[in-house]
Amino acid sequence: MAVRDLSSVHKLVSDLFQWPRSTGEWEQYRLKDEQLDFFHKNGFVSGIKLLDEKQVEKIKNELGEIADPWHPGHELFYEFHSNESIDPSTILFHALGAWRITDGLHDVLWNPRFLVAASQLLGNVPVRFWHDQLFWKPPKQGGVVAWHQDYSYWTRTRPVAHLTCWCGLDDSTRENGCLQYIPGSHQWGLLPKPVIAGELQGIKDFLNDEQKKQFEHPQYAEVKAGEAIFHHSLTLHGSGANTSSKPRRAFVINVFADGVVSDSDEPLLEGVPAISKGEKMQGRFFPLLFDPANQ
Repeated sequence: MAVRDLSSVHKLVSDLFQWPRSTGEWEQYRLKDEQLDFFHKNGFVSGIKLLDEKQVEKIKNELGEIADPWHPGHELFYEFHSNESIDPSTILFHALGAWRITDGLHDVLWNPRFLVAASQLLGNVPVRFWHDQLFWKPPKQGGVVAWHQDYSYWTRTRPVAHLTCWCGLDDSTRENGCLQYIPGSHQWGLLPKPVIAGELQGIKDFLNDEQKKQFEHPQYAEVKAGEAIFHHSLTLHGSGANTSSKPRRAFVINVFADGVVSDSDEPLLEGVPAISKGEKMQGRFFPLLFDPANQ
C-alpha cells in the first residue's frame, strides 16, 4: 500500500486541531510574560500544554505504527534508527521525518498552541519548519541522550535563530529519563558536538571550570503527557536512562525564524534537494508554519 507524502501539504490535513478564525482565538494560546522571562533567562521553559488526552493517544498510536521498519511509509524518513544507542544493553529509538507519513504527526506542526508559543519565543517573528524527531525509550532498558546543544548539529544553517519543542507522549520523570537542562547555558556559545546517543557526560570534557560547577546542578524538566518543553538551540541538555516499568515517548519539532539561510551546498536532510549556500531556507520541505502579522 502506497503512502501519500504529506510534505507537499502545508496546512492541517485532519480534524485533530482547529485553526483559529479570529485574532481573539489566537490570543488564548499566548505565553505569559513570566514564561517568556524564564525562557530568556534560563534558555528553556517547560510545562506548556500542547495536547489533550485524545490527541496524545492519536500520536502514540501513529508512533507505534511507523516504528515498524516494514511500515509502507518507511522510505519517507530522513533518518530511522531502531536503536541509536552505542550501549548494546540499552535501546534508543530515534527517527526524523514522521511529518511526511501520518496525519497526526504532520498536523502537530500546525497546532495553534505550538505556533503561537514558538513565534513568541523566537521574538514574535514568522516561524519556519526545520525538521521533526521521534524518541522512544522502552521500559527498563531505555538509553540516554548525551548532553548537547541542538545547534551543534545544525551548523549547516545560519544564523543561530532556532528553537526546539519537545512534547511528551508519556509522563516524563527522572526515573524514566526526562530532559535535564543547565540553566543559562544558552549564553555559553557553541560547544563541540558530541555523539548524540553516546556517553551522557561526554560534553564535560569541553567545559571550563566555571561551567563544570554549573553542570553539577542540572534542572530536571518533569512534564505530564501532552506538555511541552521549549528550549533555545544553544541550551545544554540531555536525558538519562529509562529505568522505570513504562515507556518514555516523545516527538520533537525543530523550527527557526524565517530568513535563516543554508550554509552548505550539500543536502540538508537525507533525500531532500540541496539549497545552495547562502540561499534562504524555504520550499516544500521547509514550509512557513506561522506569520503573526497575518493572524
